[in-house]
Amino acid sequence: MAEIKTFIERRMHSTLRNHLKKREITVITGMRRVGKTTLLTKLLEETGSSNKVYFDLEKISNREVFEEKNYDNVVLYLEREHQLNFRERVYIALDEIQLCPQLPSVLKYLYDHYDIKFIVTGSSSFYIKNLFTESLAGRKTIFEIFPLDFNEFLDFKGVAHASGQDFLDIRITGVVYERLKQYYEEFTLFGGFPEVVMAETVEDKRRKLLDIINSYISIDIASVHDFADNRETYVLMKMLAIRTGSRLEYSKLSKLTGIPRKDVHDYIDFFEETYLIHRVPVYTHNIDREIVKAKKLYWSDTGLANILADIDGGTQFENTVFNQLKQFGGVSYYALKNGKELDFIYDLGYAGKYIAIEAKETPTPEDLRDMKKIATVAGIDSCLLVGRRMSPNFSDYLWGGDIR
Repeated sequence: MAEIKTFIERRMHSTLRNHLKKREITVITGMRRVGKTTLLTKLLEETGSSNKVYFDLEKISNREVFEEKNYDNVVLYLEREHQLNFRERVYIALDEIQLCPQLPSVLKYLYDHYDIKFIVTGSSSFYIKNLFTESLAGRKTIFEIFPLDFNEFLDFKGVAHASGQDFLDIRITGVVYERLKQYYEEFTLFGGFPEVVMAETVEDKRRKLLDIINSYISIDIASVHDFADNRETYVLMKMLAIRTGSRLEYSKLSKLTGIPRKDVHDYIDFFEETYLIHRVPVYTHNIDREIVKAKKLYWSDTGLANILADIDGGTQFENTVFNQLKQFGGVSYYALKNGKELDFIYDLGYAGKYIAIEAKETPTPEDLRDMKKIATVAGIDSCLLVGRRMSPNFSDYLWGGDIR
Protein backbone atom coordinates (compact mmCIF):
# COMPACT_ATOMS: atom_id res chain seq x y z
CA MET A 1 0.00 0.00 0.00
CA ALA A 2 1.17 3.54 -0.72
CA GLU A 3 2.77 5.23 2.25
CA ILE A 4 0.66 7.97 3.86
CA LYS A 5 2.67 11.10 4.52
CA THR A 6 1.59 13.86 6.91
CA PHE A 7 -2.09 14.27 6.14
CA ILE A 8 -3.70 17.71 5.87
CA GLU A 9 -7.47 17.50 5.66
CA ARG A 10 -9.15 18.91 2.58
CA ARG A 11 -12.69 20.26 2.33
CA MET A 12 -13.91 17.13 0.52
CA HIS A 13 -12.46 14.71 3.06
CA SER A 14 -15.38 14.62 5.52
CA THR A 15 -17.85 13.99 2.66
CA LEU A 16 -15.73 11.11 1.39
CA ARG A 17 -15.32 9.70 4.89
CA ASN A 18 -19.10 9.69 5.36
CA HIS A 19 -19.50 7.87 2.05
CA LEU A 20 -17.34 5.03 3.35
CA LYS A 21 -20.41 3.87 5.28
CA LYS A 22 -22.40 3.45 2.08
CA ARG A 23 -22.44 0.34 -0.06
CA GLU A 24 -21.96 2.33 -3.28
CA ILE A 25 -18.57 2.53 -4.98
CA THR A 26 -16.75 5.72 -3.99
CA VAL A 27 -15.28 7.24 -7.17
CA ILE A 28 -12.72 10.04 -6.75
CA THR A 29 -11.87 11.77 -10.01
CA GLY A 30 -9.70 14.73 -10.92
CA MET A 31 -6.45 15.67 -12.62
CA ARG A 32 -3.31 13.72 -11.84
CA ARG A 33 -1.45 14.88 -8.72
CA VAL A 34 -4.27 16.88 -7.14
CA GLY A 35 -4.15 14.54 -4.14
CA LYS A 36 -6.45 11.66 -5.13
CA THR A 37 -4.03 8.94 -4.00
CA THR A 38 -3.48 10.63 -0.64
CA LEU A 39 -7.23 10.78 -0.07
CA LEU A 40 -7.65 7.19 -1.26
CA THR A 41 -5.06 5.74 1.10
CA LYS A 42 -6.31 7.87 4.00
CA LEU A 43 -9.87 6.63 3.46
CA LEU A 44 -8.66 3.05 3.34
CA GLU A 45 -6.89 3.61 6.65
CA GLU A 46 -10.06 5.10 8.13
CA THR A 47 -12.15 2.02 7.37
CA GLY A 48 -10.84 0.59 10.62
CA SER A 49 -10.65 -2.81 8.94
CA SER A 50 -7.69 -5.06 8.25
CA ASN A 51 -9.68 -6.83 5.53
CA LYS A 52 -8.51 -4.48 2.80
CA VAL A 53 -6.12 -4.08 -0.12
CA TYR A 54 -4.73 -1.27 -2.29
CA PHE A 55 -3.81 -1.56 -5.98
CA ASP A 56 -1.87 1.03 -7.98
CA LEU A 57 -3.06 0.33 -11.53
CA GLU A 58 -0.10 2.14 -13.05
CA LYS A 59 1.71 -1.13 -12.35
CA ILE A 60 1.11 -3.69 -15.09
CA SER A 61 1.21 -6.56 -12.60
CA ASN A 62 -1.72 -5.02 -10.72
CA ARG A 63 -3.74 -4.48 -13.88
CA GLU A 64 -3.25 -8.15 -14.77
CA VAL A 65 -5.15 -9.15 -11.61
CA PHE A 66 -8.33 -7.67 -13.11
CA GLU A 67 -7.78 -8.98 -16.63
CA GLU A 68 -8.83 -12.48 -15.56
CA LYS A 69 -11.73 -13.68 -17.76
CA ASN A 70 -13.34 -15.62 -14.91
CA TYR A 71 -14.10 -12.95 -12.33
CA ASP A 72 -14.41 -15.46 -9.49
CA ASN A 73 -10.74 -16.19 -10.04
CA VAL A 74 -10.04 -12.58 -9.06
CA VAL A 75 -11.57 -13.38 -5.68
CA LEU A 76 -9.52 -16.56 -5.37
CA TYR A 77 -6.36 -14.58 -6.12
CA LEU A 78 -7.22 -11.94 -3.51
CA GLU A 79 -7.91 -14.63 -0.92
CA ARG A 80 -4.68 -16.45 -1.67
CA GLU A 81 -2.25 -13.56 -2.21
CA HIS A 82 -3.72 -10.89 0.08
CA GLN A 83 -5.46 -13.03 2.70
CA LEU A 84 -8.79 -11.26 2.21
CA ASN A 85 -11.85 -12.81 3.85
CA PHE A 86 -14.88 -12.56 1.55
CA ARG A 87 -17.21 -13.95 4.21
CA GLU A 88 -17.25 -10.42 5.64
CA ARG A 89 -16.96 -6.94 4.15
CA VAL A 90 -13.86 -6.36 2.05
CA TYR A 91 -12.41 -2.94 1.21
CA ILE A 92 -10.62 -2.65 -2.14
CA ALA A 93 -8.91 0.58 -3.25
CA LEU A 94 -8.00 0.98 -6.92
CA ASP A 95 -5.86 3.91 -8.09
CA GLU A 96 -6.12 5.29 -11.70
CA ILE A 97 -8.87 3.01 -12.99
CA GLN A 98 -8.83 4.53 -16.50
CA LEU A 99 -5.68 2.48 -17.14
CA CYS A 100 -7.71 -0.73 -16.94
CA PRO A 101 -10.51 -0.43 -19.58
CA GLN A 102 -12.19 -3.75 -18.74
CA LEU A 103 -12.48 -2.87 -15.05
CA PRO A 104 -16.16 -1.70 -15.00
CA SER A 105 -17.53 -5.15 -15.83
CA VAL A 106 -15.23 -6.74 -13.24
CA LEU A 107 -16.36 -4.33 -10.54
CA LYS A 108 -20.01 -4.79 -11.47
CA TYR A 109 -19.77 -8.57 -11.08
CA LEU A 110 -17.82 -8.43 -7.81
CA TYR A 111 -20.07 -5.70 -6.40
CA ASP A 112 -23.20 -7.73 -7.19
CA HIS A 113 -21.89 -11.04 -5.82
CA TYR A 114 -19.74 -10.11 -2.81
CA ASP A 115 -19.81 -7.65 0.08
CA ILE A 116 -17.11 -5.35 -1.24
CA LYS A 117 -16.70 -1.64 -0.67
CA PHE A 118 -14.70 -0.24 -3.60
CA ILE A 119 -12.88 3.09 -3.34
CA VAL A 120 -11.41 4.07 -6.69
CA THR A 121 -9.72 7.03 -8.40
CA GLY A 122 -9.46 8.11 -12.02
CA SER A 123 -7.98 11.02 -13.99
CA SER A 124 -10.39 11.09 -16.95
CA SER A 125 -13.91 12.44 -16.56
CA PHE A 126 -14.79 11.06 -20.01
CA TYR A 127 -13.97 7.53 -18.87
CA ILE A 128 -15.56 7.97 -15.45
CA LYS A 129 -18.77 9.61 -16.64
CA ASN A 130 -19.31 7.50 -19.75
CA LEU A 131 -17.75 4.04 -19.90
CA PHE A 132 -17.56 3.65 -16.14
CA THR A 133 -21.01 5.13 -15.52
CA GLU A 134 -22.80 2.99 -18.11
CA SER A 135 -21.61 -0.25 -16.54
CA LEU A 136 -22.19 0.78 -12.94
CA ALA A 137 -25.44 2.72 -13.00
CA GLY A 138 -26.85 2.95 -9.49
CA ARG A 139 -23.75 1.42 -7.96
CA LYS A 140 -21.43 4.42 -7.54
CA THR A 141 -21.13 8.06 -6.54
CA ILE A 142 -18.61 10.36 -8.24
CA PHE A 143 -16.65 12.99 -6.33
CA GLU A 144 -14.53 15.51 -8.28
CA ILE A 145 -11.29 16.74 -6.69
CA PHE A 146 -9.55 19.91 -7.89
CA PRO A 147 -6.31 21.67 -6.96
CA LEU A 148 -6.41 23.37 -3.55
CA ASP A 149 -8.66 26.38 -3.10
CA PHE A 150 -7.27 29.35 -1.16
CA ASN A 151 -8.57 28.15 2.22
CA GLU A 152 -6.95 24.75 1.63
CA PHE A 153 -3.78 26.48 0.42
CA LEU A 154 -3.58 28.33 3.75
CA ASP A 155 -4.20 25.06 5.62
CA PHE A 156 -1.28 23.44 3.81
CA LYS A 157 0.87 26.44 4.69
CA GLY A 158 -0.17 26.24 8.34
CA VAL A 159 -1.65 29.76 8.22
CA ALA A 160 -4.61 30.60 10.47
CA HIS A 161 -7.69 31.91 8.68
CA ALA A 162 -11.47 32.03 8.87
CA SER A 163 -12.52 28.57 7.71
CA GLY A 164 -15.73 27.10 6.37
CA GLN A 165 -16.82 30.19 4.49
CA ASP A 166 -18.26 30.25 1.00
CA PHE A 167 -16.09 32.29 -1.37
CA LEU A 168 -18.93 34.82 -1.75
CA ASP A 169 -19.23 35.32 2.02
CA ILE A 170 -15.58 36.13 2.77
CA ARG A 171 -14.90 39.70 3.90
CA ILE A 172 -11.28 40.84 4.04
CA THR A 173 -10.41 43.80 6.27
CA GLY A 174 -7.23 45.81 5.90
CA VAL A 175 -5.43 43.98 8.72
CA VAL A 176 -6.30 40.54 7.34
CA TYR A 177 -5.37 41.66 3.84
CA GLU A 178 -1.89 42.70 4.94
CA ARG A 179 -1.39 39.36 6.70
CA LEU A 180 -2.56 37.18 3.82
CA LYS A 181 -1.66 39.10 0.67
CA GLN A 182 1.75 37.45 0.20
CA TYR A 183 0.06 34.05 0.32
CA TYR A 184 -2.59 35.05 -2.20
CA GLU A 185 0.10 36.35 -4.54
CA GLU A 186 1.88 32.99 -4.30
CA PHE A 187 -1.43 31.18 -4.84
CA THR A 188 -2.12 33.27 -7.95
CA LEU A 189 1.33 32.68 -9.39
CA PHE A 190 1.86 29.00 -8.63
CA GLY A 191 -1.62 27.56 -8.14
CA GLY A 192 -2.87 24.83 -5.85
CA PHE A 193 -1.23 21.49 -6.63
CA PRO A 194 -0.32 20.21 -3.15
CA GLU A 195 3.28 19.31 -3.99
CA VAL A 196 3.80 22.74 -5.60
CA VAL A 197 2.29 24.52 -2.60
CA MET A 198 4.62 22.64 -0.25
CA ALA A 199 7.76 23.22 -2.36
CA GLU A 200 10.02 25.67 -0.55
CA THR A 201 11.67 27.58 -3.39
CA VAL A 202 10.44 29.25 -6.58
CA GLU A 203 12.78 27.01 -8.56
CA ASP A 204 11.28 23.89 -6.99
CA LYS A 205 7.74 25.13 -7.66
CA ARG A 206 8.51 25.75 -11.33
CA ARG A 207 10.23 22.38 -11.65
CA LYS A 208 7.25 20.57 -10.17
CA LEU A 209 4.79 22.41 -12.43
CA LEU A 210 6.85 21.46 -15.49
CA ASP A 211 6.95 17.88 -14.25
CA ILE A 212 3.15 17.85 -13.94
CA ILE A 213 2.84 19.09 -17.53
CA ASN A 214 5.36 16.51 -18.78
CA SER A 215 3.62 13.70 -16.88
CA TYR A 216 0.26 14.77 -18.27
CA ILE A 217 1.59 14.59 -21.84
CA SER A 218 3.67 11.43 -21.51
CA ILE A 219 1.40 9.42 -19.20
CA ASP A 220 -2.20 10.68 -19.14
CA ILE A 221 -2.49 11.35 -22.86
CA ALA A 222 -0.57 8.25 -23.86
CA SER A 223 -2.65 5.99 -21.60
CA VAL A 224 -6.17 7.06 -22.57
CA HIS A 225 -5.94 8.65 -26.02
CA ASP A 226 -4.29 7.98 -29.34
CA PHE A 227 -2.74 11.44 -29.85
CA ALA A 228 0.63 10.56 -31.33
CA ASP A 229 2.51 13.87 -31.49
CA ASN A 230 3.70 15.10 -28.09
CA ARG A 231 5.23 18.21 -29.65
CA GLU A 232 1.88 19.09 -31.24
CA THR A 233 0.14 18.64 -27.90
CA TYR A 234 2.63 20.89 -26.13
CA VAL A 235 2.42 23.63 -28.77
CA LEU A 236 -1.38 23.74 -28.50
CA MET A 237 -1.22 23.80 -24.70
CA LYS A 238 1.11 26.80 -24.80
CA MET A 239 -1.18 28.54 -27.28
CA LEU A 240 -4.15 27.95 -24.99
CA ALA A 241 -2.23 29.29 -22.00
CA ILE A 242 -1.65 32.55 -23.89
CA ARG A 243 -5.43 32.73 -24.43
CA THR A 244 -6.42 32.21 -20.80
CA GLY A 245 -9.63 34.13 -20.10
CA SER A 246 -10.31 34.63 -23.83
CA ARG A 247 -12.94 33.26 -26.17
CA LEU A 248 -11.91 30.14 -28.05
CA GLU A 249 -11.44 30.51 -31.81
CA TYR A 250 -10.78 27.03 -33.18
CA SER A 251 -10.04 28.13 -36.75
CA LYS A 252 -7.46 30.66 -35.55
CA LEU A 253 -5.83 28.10 -33.28
CA SER A 254 -5.66 25.70 -36.22
CA LYS A 255 -3.91 28.28 -38.41
CA LEU A 256 -1.43 29.27 -35.71
CA THR A 257 -0.48 25.71 -34.76
CA GLY A 258 -0.82 23.97 -38.12
CA ILE A 259 -3.11 21.40 -36.47
CA PRO A 260 -6.29 20.54 -38.41
CA ARG A 261 -9.38 22.25 -36.96
CA LYS A 262 -11.05 18.94 -36.10
CA ASP A 263 -7.94 17.82 -34.23
CA VAL A 264 -7.86 21.12 -32.32
CA HIS A 265 -11.43 20.37 -31.23
CA ASP A 266 -10.48 16.83 -30.22
CA TYR A 267 -7.46 18.01 -28.23
CA ILE A 268 -9.44 20.67 -26.37
CA ASP A 269 -12.27 18.22 -25.64
CA PHE A 270 -9.70 15.84 -24.20
CA PHE A 271 -7.97 18.57 -22.17
CA GLU A 272 -11.30 19.41 -20.55
CA GLU A 273 -12.23 15.75 -20.00
CA THR A 274 -8.97 15.23 -18.12
CA TYR A 275 -9.41 18.36 -15.99
CA LEU A 276 -6.62 20.43 -17.54
CA ILE A 277 -8.89 23.26 -18.69
CA HIS A 278 -12.49 24.46 -18.39
CA ARG A 279 -14.67 26.05 -21.04
CA VAL A 280 -17.16 28.62 -19.79
CA PRO A 281 -20.41 29.16 -21.70
CA VAL A 282 -22.12 32.46 -22.48
CA TYR A 283 -25.00 33.70 -20.35
CA THR A 284 -27.81 34.85 -22.66
CA HIS A 285 -30.55 37.37 -22.00
CA ASN A 286 -31.07 39.39 -25.19
CA ILE A 287 -29.52 37.52 -28.13
CA ASP A 288 -29.86 40.52 -30.48
CA ARG A 289 -27.20 42.34 -28.45
CA GLU A 290 -25.05 39.45 -27.25
CA ILE A 291 -22.37 37.02 -28.38
CA VAL A 292 -24.10 33.67 -27.96
CA LYS A 293 -21.71 30.90 -29.07
CA ALA A 294 -18.03 31.22 -28.21
CA LYS A 295 -16.89 29.76 -24.88
CA LYS A 296 -14.11 31.25 -22.77
CA LEU A 297 -11.09 29.27 -21.65
CA TYR A 298 -9.72 28.92 -18.14
CA TRP A 299 -7.13 26.57 -16.65
CA SER A 300 -7.88 24.23 -13.76
CA ASP A 301 -4.74 25.59 -12.10
CA THR A 302 -3.29 29.05 -12.66
CA GLY A 303 0.21 27.77 -11.98
CA LEU A 304 0.03 25.51 -15.04
CA ALA A 305 -1.01 28.43 -17.26
CA ASN A 306 1.80 30.57 -15.85
CA ILE A 307 4.45 27.91 -16.47
CA LEU A 308 3.33 27.48 -20.09
CA ALA A 309 3.07 31.17 -21.01
CA ASP A 310 3.86 34.65 -19.71
CA ILE A 311 0.33 35.74 -18.83
CA ASP A 312 -0.35 39.14 -17.28
CA GLY A 313 -1.36 39.72 -13.68
CA GLY A 314 -4.96 40.56 -14.48
CA THR A 315 -5.43 37.30 -16.36
CA GLN A 316 -3.75 35.34 -13.57
CA PHE A 317 -6.17 36.85 -11.08
CA GLU A 318 -9.22 36.28 -13.28
CA ASN A 319 -8.31 32.60 -13.72
CA THR A 320 -7.76 32.24 -9.97
CA VAL A 321 -11.15 33.79 -9.18
CA PHE A 322 -12.81 31.44 -11.68
CA ASN A 323 -11.29 28.40 -9.98
CA GLN A 324 -12.55 29.61 -6.61
CA LEU A 325 -16.06 30.21 -7.98
CA LYS A 326 -16.53 27.01 -9.98
CA GLN A 327 -16.43 24.84 -6.86
CA PHE A 328 -19.59 26.45 -5.49
CA GLY A 329 -21.93 26.68 -8.47
CA GLY A 330 -22.46 27.18 -12.18
CA VAL A 331 -20.35 29.88 -13.85
CA SER A 332 -20.87 31.56 -17.23
CA TYR A 333 -19.83 34.90 -18.71
CA TYR A 334 -21.68 37.74 -20.45
CA ALA A 335 -20.56 39.57 -23.59
CA LEU A 336 -22.16 42.23 -25.75
CA LYS A 337 -21.45 42.63 -29.46
CA ASN A 338 -19.92 46.05 -28.74
CA GLY A 339 -17.09 44.31 -26.85
CA LYS A 340 -18.25 45.06 -23.31
CA GLU A 341 -18.54 42.05 -21.03
CA LEU A 342 -18.81 40.73 -17.50
CA ASP A 343 -16.16 38.25 -16.42
CA PHE A 344 -18.54 35.89 -14.67
CA ILE A 345 -22.21 35.25 -14.09
CA TYR A 346 -22.51 33.11 -10.99
CA ASP A 347 -25.60 30.91 -10.64
CA LEU A 348 -26.81 30.91 -7.04
CA GLY A 349 -28.75 27.73 -7.78
CA TYR A 350 -32.21 28.87 -6.73
CA ALA A 351 -35.12 30.80 -8.24
CA GLY A 352 -33.13 31.89 -11.28
CA LYS A 353 -30.91 34.15 -9.17
CA TYR A 354 -27.52 35.24 -10.54
CA ILE A 355 -24.68 37.54 -9.51
CA ALA A 356 -22.53 39.46 -12.00
CA ILE A 357 -18.86 39.31 -10.98
CA GLU A 358 -15.88 41.29 -12.25
CA ALA A 359 -12.27 40.50 -11.28
CA LYS A 360 -10.02 43.58 -11.17
CA GLU A 361 -6.47 43.88 -9.91
CA THR A 362 -7.22 47.23 -8.24
CA PRO A 363 -10.97 48.00 -8.33
CA THR A 364 -12.29 51.53 -8.75
CA PRO A 365 -15.74 53.15 -8.44
CA GLU A 366 -15.71 53.54 -12.24
CA ASP A 367 -15.34 49.76 -12.59
CA LEU A 368 -18.38 49.27 -10.40
CA ARG A 369 -20.47 51.79 -12.34
CA ASP A 370 -19.53 50.20 -15.67
CA MET A 371 -20.34 46.67 -14.57
CA LYS A 372 -23.70 47.76 -13.14
CA LYS A 373 -24.65 49.21 -16.54
CA ILE A 374 -23.79 45.96 -18.32
CA ALA A 375 -25.50 43.90 -15.63
CA THR A 376 -28.68 45.93 -16.16
CA VAL A 377 -28.62 45.01 -19.86
CA ALA A 378 -28.12 41.37 -18.83
CA GLY A 379 -31.15 41.55 -16.53
CA ILE A 380 -29.05 40.97 -13.39
CA ASP A 381 -29.50 43.26 -10.39
CA SER A 382 -26.74 41.93 -8.11
CA CYS A 383 -23.10 42.87 -8.79
CA LEU A 384 -19.85 41.95 -7.10
CA LEU A 385 -16.50 43.58 -7.85
CA VAL A 386 -13.61 41.38 -6.73
CA GLY A 387 -10.21 42.99 -6.21
CA ARG A 388 -6.73 41.50 -6.01
CA ARG A 389 -5.22 44.50 -4.27
CA MET A 390 -6.53 47.00 -1.75
CA SER A 391 -7.95 50.16 -3.27
CA PRO A 392 -8.13 53.46 -1.38
CA ASN A 393 -11.67 53.81 -2.74
CA PHE A 394 -13.04 50.74 -0.95
CA SER A 395 -12.58 49.36 2.55
CA ASP A 396 -14.06 45.84 2.66
CA TYR A 397 -12.92 43.10 0.33
CA LEU A 398 -13.96 39.74 -0.99
CA TRP A 399 -10.51 38.51 -1.78
CA GLY A 400 -10.21 41.21 -2.54
CA GLY A 401 -13.78 42.57 -1.75
CA ASP A 402 -17.51 42.83 -1.60
CA ILE A 403 -18.21 46.00 -3.54
CA ARG A 404 -21.83 46.02 -4.60
